[in-house]
Amino acid sequence: MNAAVMQQNAVAQKKEYWRWEETAWVAPDKDWRAAKILSCGIDVGSVSSQAVLMADGELYGYNSMRTGSNSPDSARNALAGVMDKCGMKQEDIHYVVGTGYGRVNVPFAHRAITEIACHARGANYMGGSRVRTILDMGGQDCKAIHCDEKGKVTNFLMNDKCAAGTGRGMEVISDLMQIPIAELGARSFEVDEEPAAVSSVCVVFAKSEALGLLKAGWTKNKVVASYCQAMAERVVSLMERIGVEREFFITGGIAKNPGVVKRIERIIGIEALKTEYDSQIAGALGAALFGYTLVQKGQAK
Repeated sequence: MNAAVMQQNAVAQKKEYWRWEETAWVAPDKDWRAAKILSCGIDVGSVSSQAVLMADGELYGYNSMRTGSNSPDSARNALAGVMDKCGMKQEDIHYVVGTGYGRVNVPFAHRAITEIACHARGANYMGGSRVRTILDMGGQDCKAIHCDEKGKVTNFLMNDKCAAGTGRGMEVISDLMQIPIAELGARSFEVDEEPAAVSSVCVVFAKSEALGLLKAGWTKNKVVASYCQAMAERVVSLMERIGVEREFFITGGIAKNPGVVKRIERIIGIEALKTEYDSQIAGALGAALFGYTLVQKGQAK
């Protein structure tokens, strides 16, 4: 192997194919200084963290970034990222609610609320009062949630395996295939025919199976399609245990992967509701809404 090829391989190994693009947004036509109530939701997940700011119950801005090794620092950095964009200070915010697996480690939060409740509330805001079934595909687990017209949880189930059907599993495949994670969905459709799903639900075994398929002559796109199908079948089996109503909404990072989403829709025969918002902010958005309601009703403590 010549030096140029070795250098190219070394660069490929260092590239973080799994990393989603970090995003931040602030409403261009709103002034937070005119708001009576500023609430904030912080969602510290296993893979990514989000901070959402709301002005009088309306989305004002958000920041979505990679979760670091320290939950308190991840929470602070997520909030700082959006405050810096709008010239806001933490003392300007009336109430902060923490959610996600690191919710109890948000040092400046006034209250912690489960991610299940927050995702339901956030989906209700993003998809409207018609939303009844929510599929939250996060970094370390997957949840199927039922809610009423106000976004209140009526039932839910979580996956009972390791990282199968989660964002972490997709990251592993992205790195293995050396394909940027944002491109996996589109690449999964660039196949001559739809392959069968990989047989393993465990990420470790799925990785081994994927390597075996590559050695057997499968293209990378075909392997990715096979894994997307396996992930879709995995989460659909969870949803079928709780039941799927037609007003169906997907939250979490995997909602950005059409290779998984379209296969889910194909299996259940229902098209997921679409939204203009970033699917990854649902939990933090719901947390901010809870904070707004608590202040509005005089129940903030």
